[in-house]
Amino acid sequence: MNIAGHKVGMAQVLVEGGQPQANLDRAAEAIQQAAGQGCRLVVLPECLDLGWTDPSARDLAQPIPGPHVERLARAAREHQIYVAAGLVERSGDRIYNAAVLIGPGGELLLHHRKINELDIALDLYTVGNRLGVVETELGTLGLNICADNFGDSLAIGHVLARMGAQVILSPSAWAVDADYDNEREPYGQLWRDSYTELARLYDLTVIGVSNVGPITGGPWQGRKCIGCSLAMGPGGEILAQGPYGEDASGLTCVEVRPRPSIGGGTGVATALRARGYRGA
Repeated sequence: MNIAGHKVGMAQVLVEGGQPQANLDRAAEAIQQAAGQGCRLVVLPECLDLGWTDPSARDLAQPIPGPHVERLARAAREHQIYVAAGLVERSGDRIYNAAVLIGPGGELLLHHRKINELDIALDLYTVGNRLGVVETELGTLGLNICADNFGDSLAIGHVLARMGAQVILSPSAWAVDADYDNEREPYGQLWRDSYTELARLYDLTVIGVSNVGPITGGPWQGRKCIGCSLAMGPGGEILAQGPYGEDASGLTCVEVRPRPSIGGGTGVATALRARGYRGA
């Protein structure tokens, strides 16, 4: 099946720790901007409502569905656009680092809870317990979060690909030390390496979008999030990259052309052959 290309917005928004209203307002503005530039889908960062590992999560985290999801859903409905976003979720006495995919009618299509959470965050977030994909007119979309795509946790991406994902959307929060020298060591090789493996094995697209701004609370207080969002297409081709910097907020648009769905099909067979399996 040939799937036409579509434009995706990578929205590097400023996220301020513990300021959900301001953060969600910026997210809604980015959704409006993406739709205005002809995007069918916009990807927003990880924990965009409260900030990654910000202690405010203990008091301010909301359920999914809940008011923070509804704020994004209203913007999705108003502008008739798909929205992928990271949010902090309260479920009973547990808090999750979560992500959602919202359809252009405001419907909740996917709900993911981060699985490969960093050790320093485990006193705040509970490890996730779900993976899923959804078929849309844009192709079959999968959802994960940031370190779910680390090189040592690519099993998550492999499973999404084998479930049929043609595009993996990954809200992220990419942070460096305050004095990081990007001229000496350009940021992003970790993500280029891991995205390349998935893209080459399964002919899929991976889109990771990070926030920008200083981290003002939690175990990484004093570090800064620096954008540098990345879209990598089939075969490991870099389709687009957002600007680097704690002040580098803005929207980067990229044309995405999903390859035919590979769940149980040719892409999986290619991946198995790459590992030396020939079958009966």
